[in-house]
Amino acid sequence: MHFFSSDFKLGILGGGQLGKMLLYETRKWDVYTKVMDGSPDAPSRIASNEFTQGDLMDFDAVYNFGKDVDVLTIEIENVNVDALEKLEQEGKTVYPSSRTLRTIQNKASQKLFYVDNNIPTAPFTRFAYTSEIEDSISNGGLQLPFVWKSAQFGYDGQGVKIVRTVEDLQTLPNVECIGEQMVDFKNELAVIVARSAKGETVTYPVVEMEFHPEANQVEYVICPARIAPEVAEKAQNVALKVSEGFGHVGLLAVELFQTQDDEILVNEVAPRPHNSGHYSIEASYTNQFEQHIRAILGLPLGKTDSKVAGIMVNLVGAEGHTGEVVYENIDSILELKGVTPHIYGKKQTRPFRKMGHVTIVNEDMAEARKLAQTVKETIKVISQ
Repeated sequence: MHFFSSDFKLGILGGGQLGKMLLYETRKWDVYTKVMDGSPDAPSRIASNEFTQGDLMDFDAVYNFGKDVDVLTIEIENVNVDALEKLEQEGKTVYPSSRTLRTIQNKASQKLFYVDNNIPTAPFTRFAYTSEIEDSISNGGLQLPFVWKSAQFGYDGQGVKIVRTVEDLQTLPNVECIGEQMVDFKNELAVIVARSAKGETVTYPVVEMEFHPEANQVEYVICPARIAPEVAEKAQNVALKVSEGFGHVGLLAVELFQTQDDEILVNEVAPRPHNSGHYSIEASYTNQFEQHIRAILGLPLGKTDSKVAGIMVNLVGAEGHTGEVVYENIDSILELKGVTPHIYGKKQTRPFRKMGHVTIVNEDMAEARKLAQTVKETIKVISQ
């Protein structure tokens, strides 16, 4: 099949910032794209060849959209999987597959997948409703504190809560969920695995993630992770085992815990480009978005090595600010060497909303980390 400057049409479900950055690559290669998103102001609207406004969870909307493209992919997991399955049955190419996505969409199913495939993960208990948890605690089945996770529709730190007292349960929605044992970890790590439609597989270097304590969002992604080589190798091997188990096509971001005794546990996965790979735009030979396009089109996979040390700083809406966005002091960070801001195109800010990111590249990791701290302290995402 001819993909470049041709009648081939790539469909993308989701038009957020990940979709927008995927479109940088399709524009570079002149691959025709069609995007669907629920918002008329989605960041991907201006960069796609065709844009359709539609509900990603609506069967008919997804099915009718998918019928009009040659290959269908996603930039967000919350899409109607039944529609994807029907499209596959009718011969459409969908990556990741509906089978893979159905397992990953539900955190309880995802955790059971790890158990069934002998993949190390934190112990957990599955509940049909949050209201069942109090009885489990009373009967000794679940011990405080633990991490509560909504089985479905969690995203960017939403749907996750540390439960320290029984009273904390009263603030949570009464939905299908899991109670997960808290992990005493040294580091939160991630590995992105790329698997092509032809079966070729590569991994990116292990990255280290630093999270905001309140929003449960990544603040910094550091590549390479500041860990021992043998721990990095173990993390990549676990990620490859997860990838092999799912048999996905495209990217799979595998989030991991490094325990105090250097064991590696899988936290969760995302079958798409991921926040932990944004550093690759400036730091890698092949960035994650180009790699995803290569993988789903069955093209040779690109080199994953980093050219230099890279750090990504998330730009999120400041607390207390809701409304039309202003990026305060952006000119000051542009004066710093090796610093590149990426603005997602969301006109409205609110507390902790992802509005952009900044990459910092430097031959010296320590210097890159200092610059990242300066960036974080300088730029402010506020409202008018």
